[in-house]
This record gives sequence, structure tokens and C-alpha cells, in this order.
Amino acid sequence: MKKYLLSVLMAMMTMAVSAQDVQLHYDFGRFLYPDQEAGRQKVTMTLEQFKADKWGSWFYFVDVDFSRKFTEGAYTEISREFNLGKQSPFAAHIEYDGGLNRFGSFQQAALIGGAWNGHNVDFSTTYSVQLMYKHYFKSYDYTRSYMSVQLTGVWSTTFANKAMTFSGFIDFWRGENANGHGQMVMLTEPQLWYNLKNQHLSIGTEVEISNNFIYNTYNDDSFFINPTLALKWQF
Repeated sequence: MKKYLLSVLMAMMTMAVSAQDVQLHYDFGRFLYPDQEAGRQKVTMTLEQFKADKWGSWFYFVDVDFSRKFTEGAYTEISREFNLGKQSPFAAHIEYDGGLNRFGSFQQAALIGGAWNGHNVDFSTTYSVQLMYKHYFKSYDYTRSYMSVQLTGVWSTTFANKAMTFSGFIDFWRGENANGHGQMVMLTEPQLWYNLKNQHLSIGTEVEISNNFIYNTYNDDSFFINPTLALKWQF
């Protein structure tokens, strides 16, 4: 539940724009994988905001996961981009990823690299590709500091007379398994929204597709597809 807003706005970084939305997702993953994902959150609330200035842009999101008895955790990503020239599609990108959960914390990471941002003539379709050095920090017991690389793609397209929006992101990065061996991690979260006529409320879905991302101690499965039913309010 993240990054879709970034794709809509990153190509507009030279303009004085700001946008914010809140999303509420009901997750069906624990029904699809009752053994592997028995403890998966039921509901996720996402708050995200983008703000551009004359140097570039800020973007952040916060995912708060809820189960029946607990607030499972709060995960955030905060990024800053600096435009490399007024008319250039390239930008320097720095980012922090981390957060807390009811068992302690997520493993923190810092990223630095470059971005290539683009759009069509009327900004109804936007995209961004980012290639970054990623460094994980020792955040709790059984983790260690290590180097990684991440490739990210972000997109958004609005169509059907602005009634529909298809957006999302895809990340590839080097992670480590329980034995400390490197592995390729993939995570993508495409979203499809129907935008109501008031221009603020949307209803839709998100499908989290991942490999080597979900911590699964039940068996050796590493590939999961977790859909949601969602509402979004744009401020």
C-alpha cells in the first residue's frame, strides 16, 4: 500500500504541487494462505504525501497494520529527490526505510541513487525508474548490517475520462535469507481505482505480489499473491 502517488507526481517536480491521500485496505491474504499467513494483518491504513519545491520533492508514506487484537506495526519510507537540471528527467534520490512492529522493529535501511522520471503530454500517464545503493543496518537480534542494490519502477495512468486509475510500483533488491545467503526479493503492488465524481473518493483494489518477501515458517513457499478491497480519500 505505497508509492502509487509518487508516480503521479514525480514527473511534476519542477512545479509547486502538493498532494495527500489516505487509504484503507481490507486484506484477504490470511484466507488464501491460512497456514502460511495465519497472522497476517486484516486491515492496513496508508497515509502518503508528496510535496514539490524548486529543488525537487519530498515523498513519504506510512503503513499501519491492524489485526483483531493488535496494531501489528507501522512501516514508513521517506524520500527526497533533487532535480538535476530544470528540464532534465534525472534526479538524485535519497531514502530511509524502517518502522516498528509489536515484536520490536523492522530492519532499517538507507538508499541513495538516481531516478529517471517521465510523463505524457497531459500527465495522465507518469512513470519513474530508480536505481539505488541500499544499506541495511543491524536493527535487532538476528540481523546484521549488509550492502544491497534496489531497482524500483513506479507508474500511474488515468483513463476512461478520468474515471479509472491504474497505478503501482515494483521493487527488486538483494535480501538475505535466514542462513545469511543472498537472495533476490521481488515486491509489487498494482492498484486499480474507480474514481467517483466528487474527485476525492475512490474504491478499488490492490494486489500484493511478492517472492522471498513474506516471512514463512510453515513450509518452503516464497511466492504469494495477496489482494485487498480498498477505499481512498484524496485531500
